[in-house]
Amino acid sequence: MNNQKYETLKLDMPENCLAVLTLNRPAVANAFNTEMGKELRNFWTGLNEDPGELRCILVTGAGERAFCAGADLKERREMSDSDWRAQHAIFEEAFYAMMDCPVPIIAAVNGAAYGGGFEMVLASDFAYAAETARFALTETTLGIIPGVGGTQNLPRACGERRAKEIILTGLPVDASQALEWGIVNRVLPAEELLPTALDTARRIAANAPIAVRAAKEALSRATGLPRKQGLAVEIDCYRRTIETQDRREGMLAFNEKRKPEYKGK
Repeated sequence: MNNQKYETLKLDMPENCLAVLTLNRPAVANAFNTEMGKELRNFWTGLNEDPGELRCILVTGAGERAFCAGADLKERREMSDSDWRAQHAIFEEAFYAMMDCPVPIIAAVNGAAYGGGFEMVLASDFAYAAETARFALTETTLGIIPGVGGTQNLPRACGERRAKEIILTGLPVDASQALEWGIVNRVLPAEELLPTALDTARRIAANAPIAVRAAKEALSRATGLPRKQGLAVEIDCYRRTIETQDRREGMLAFNEKRKPEYKGK
């Protein structure tokens, strides 16, 4: 993982194998501007090229008010059509790289997640939310549509009919509704959000990293495919774990009744 310093993001490593990526523009509800788009693109593409020993990533927002309000509309106010397309291409590259990330991603949604912010939650592998969190895809109220995965990832999370209601109305969904509809996995008091998400990240990180990445790949590639095609994806991913040192260590540790020490090899 690259060591670049960021202007709009904050990267912390609470433990060697865990990272916390914070969207860090709290004065504007952590909205995406062009610079943040470039920095997110740099972070996710760099991670895809070399994840190193990283085993899990948390994504959250700075402050207590918002996870992310979506694109910075003040920056966009004077953009020409060509400028708009150029900026959106940066966002597309950033989000597609995030969705291709081999390392598990947990979104810790600390407040409002609107527009692209909600799409970032949906691009993660799963999400925990504070009780104060709100979710909305407001693009149709602004003359556009979700453009970095929202129309594809939301129906996979909550079903097509619910996704249509959210996207076509542009109305917000609160945390309890998001939980009921399968958009988030857990709803927590604000002060418990990051500690609980970190506990889950540690649990993931304690498992064999090659196996975790293979399972994530199988789930991501096969979900939505006909069953036989999905089974072919699954067995392709499974077979890659057989000759690993981690697989041997897992079996040995189980039989020796001890905690395994996985090396990612």
